[in-house]
Amino acid sequence: MTPNVGTADRVIRLVVGIALLAFAAFDHGEWRWVGLIGIVPIATALFRFCPVYTLLGMRTCPMQSKAP
Repeated sequence: MTPNVGTADRVIRLVVGIALLAFAAFDHGEWRWVGLIGIVPIATALFRFCPVYTLLGMRTCPMQSKAP
């Protein structure tokens, strides 16, 4: 898996993921399951790989130069 998630994108994903998990932890209503979606952005930030970006041909990390 080639990394395709850049630094700024990783930080945003971590913040959104933590916020969603906090919503799941503190909400006791029927919408609590929505907060569990926060696992996905946290996982993509930690692995630096987003399968959706691969399907769309996108990447937010800088290209690595190949040394001869």
